[in-house]
Amino acid sequence: MTRSLHFKTSNLPPSEFQVQHYLVIPVEHIATVKDLRRRAEDYSLGKKDPNESDFSHMLNVGQTLLHRDASHSMEYRFGFHQPPFNSVDHLHLHCLALPFTPGWKRVKYLSLGPLGGFIEAEKLLEKIKPLIPISKV
Repeated sequence: MTRSLHFKTSNLPPSEFQVQHYLVIPVEHIATVKDLRRRAEDYSLGKKDPNESDFSHMLNVGQTLLHRDASHSMEYRFGFHQPPFNSVDHLHLHCLALPFTPGWKRVKYLSLGPLGGFIEAEKLLEKIKPLIPISKV
């Protein structure tokens, strides 16, 4: 069963100077990162295997795509926009090969601390990881 979908945000041919930007989207509807809690069911939604969360799976898909399509990049960024700075109410992982071109685009992917903004995927995973280990099924 398909757990997530992915697509490029531009049909422009890739170049070494263009930021590669993919969105990885879970099939199951989750409005925003604010709807996730430190619970096994949130951490394990759509898991690929019993020990991997959906969000780990989404991150793995994004990393695979960028390593394949933007192998020239020396840095990657993965994360989510948080309310009130999200424009779509369906969770989606931004997967970016840096640097940002033009440079001003980096502003869209800054963390604004308690005000929201952008949250790195790894930081979100830590925030929703259950305190009690998930039992293997």
